[in-house]
Amino acid sequence: MTKRHGISPVLPTSALLWLLIAFGLLLLPQLDRLPIWLSVSCVALAGWRWLVQLGIIRLPGRILRIAIMVALIAFYVLGARGQFSVETASSFFVLAVGMKWLETRTTRDVYVLFFILCYLAAVNFLFQQGILWALINFIGISLLLISLQVLNAPDIPNSVATSWRRLGGLLLKTLPVVVLLFIFFPRLSPLWSVPLVSGQARTGISDSMEPGSISDLAQSSERAFRVTFGGMLPEYRDRYWRGLILDRFENERWEQADKAMAGRPGRISSDGGIGDLREDEYDVLLEPTYQRWAFALDNSSPVSANVTGEPDGTFVFDRPADTSIRYRMEREENPSQRSNEQTLSQADQYRYLQLPREGNPRARDYARKLLTEYQEPLDYAQALMARFRSQPYFYTLRPPAMPEDSVDALLFDVKRGFCAHYASATAFMLRAAGIPSRIVIGYQGGSPGNNDEYLIIRQYDAHAWVELWSPDRGWVRLDPTAAIAPQRIESGLRDAVAEEGSFLENEWISPSRYGDVALVRWLTLQADSINYEWQRWVVGYQGQTQMNLMSRLPGNFSLRDLGYLSAGLFGGSLLVAGLWTSWRQRRRVPNDPLERLMVRWRRLLEARGGDVTSSDTPITLARKAADQMPAQGSRHAVFARAVNNHYYGSAPLSRRDWLRLKRLLSSLTR
Repeated sequence: MTKRHGISPVLPTSALLWLLIAFGLLLLPQLDRLPIWLSVSCVALAGWRWLVQLGIIRLPGRILRIAIMVALIAFYVLGARGQFSVETASSFFVLAVGMKWLETRTTRDVYVLFFILCYLAAVNFLFQQGILWALINFIGISLLLISLQVLNAPDIPNSVATSWRRLGGLLLKTLPVVVLLFIFFPRLSPLWSVPLVSGQARTGISDSMEPGSISDLAQSSERAFRVTFGGMLPEYRDRYWRGLILDRFENERWEQADKAMAGRPGRISSDGGIGDLREDEYDVLLEPTYQRWAFALDNSSPVSANVTGEPDGTFVFDRPADTSIRYRMEREENPSQRSNEQTLSQADQYRYLQLPREGNPRARDYARKLLTEYQEPLDYAQALMARFRSQPYFYTLRPPAMPEDSVDALLFDVKRGFCAHYASATAFMLRAAGIPSRIVIGYQGGSPGNNDEYLIIRQYDAHAWVELWSPDRGWVRLDPTAAIAPQRIESGLRDAVAEEGSFLENEWISPSRYGDVALVRWLTLQADSINYEWQRWVVGYQGQTQMNLMSRLPGNFSLRDLGYLSAGLFGGSLLVAGLWTSWRQRRRVPNDPLERLMVRWRRLLEARGGDVTSSDTPITLARKAADQMPAQGSRHAVFARAVNNHYYGSAPLSRRDWLRLKRLLSSLTR
């Protein structure tokens, strides 16, 4: 430990550098949720410490450190706005890690920072569980261990390379035990759990809709969920993924009249796997939405216990989905035979006919006029769809800003809009004619994954459509987008706006934007397939999934059997490790590869009848060998000089030199 320019103590530069790189890597999974000022502050504080290491500036004194701490905490408190959750707590923890860099003066401080950064790696898994982020976390932890080794032995030649070799050896020794315990150790539910966030916004559909809201979402290629089917993939036009119902129209906005309660605090069970998929079942792996609603096809019912059905045909979780959730649904084979409720209650009549007293006068007049010609709800709806088909209405991702009476403007003036515009206008026209109706928000479509094994539904598949009430058929889907831009329903958004050229026009680096390029599409599907399997079988490896796997092995394992088996594997691994260590100690097998050659050399001389003692130097041993074996004396001398050069010379022994000495020693045994 030295001082540079009499300013601040300087730690081993290489150790601090590895620590800084590890901090940068472990900060990456946090960047998408941290405020920009917090990320910049952490980088600036770490950079300050590096400049101190280079002797350019000083570490701040106590008063300045306190001032920096107060200022940063004040920014944090203002940004948190009184909210408290696991997410806000982890953000504060990241801030504390950043400020810790200004206190890193001694070796003890580096040890403290090492353990803090290990904890940060664990915190990362609360928010990012993909295989790429797991790999980044693993590399970050490896760099922390390298830093710790270099810190404790900075003067050893090739200390970094030696540290990497030692770390690799430890990994190879422990990896089989970790894998076995992961597979066989009983997967028990947590004794306690807390929600990760409290109302945090997330990319995805929301519980309200206004003109332009879904068109903005359609410019995102983020993944919404994936679906694996037990049977054939449904046709594209049949991939309507219901999410939630919007039934109240006020101030040009559709929203839920009765919003679902958040439910009790805690985490949702992510274990949705229940044996192999049947022909009529499908598995959904949902990305975190921080909302309660689940997505499912029409005529579905829940199979897994972590999702429940609602009276309006939608499905919800008990709590907001703050992590990846896997659930299973069952679809009826003959939906046409499904019985529908033939009447609506008075409360539901009022709910699904609600409109403001005023607004959109031209649409109201046109609805009354159309109703005089078509009294039946389905006939009225088809007449409205015929208008959309026959007149020059356009489906666009660049809708114009709508005035106050948005329905009037869309139907009679601009005639350009996205699915949300047309769904809103259709529901308004139906209600104005006295036909109960509601808007359904969800997704439509989905592209096949690798080898067509599953579907990938992305945010640009977000869609809005209408359901109207028919006394004869119950709730009937009515999608004005299918009348205006049928290619959107038959093949997807890319084809629907191909002429306009607006598909993902703001996402220049998104692979989905270049999905028509064969190589890009292949690489994207391969990466997604790897991550999908990681999510299903590693992140989502829960109790039922484990029991399903164990059921395929002979013996019909129970949870108790798994406990016995994992305990036996762990105990057996410890026993093998102990016996191996004892054997090496009894044989005095050293860790240094050159020292192991020395042990073999001594045993060779002892076997030839030489008088070998533990105090003999390599040169002394070479002389004794020359007396016993004159013909090989010169080679023994070469071996002895090489050993001395390694231990007492300036040049380290390379792997090439070590292999040459190993071959030389082998020749002496012949």
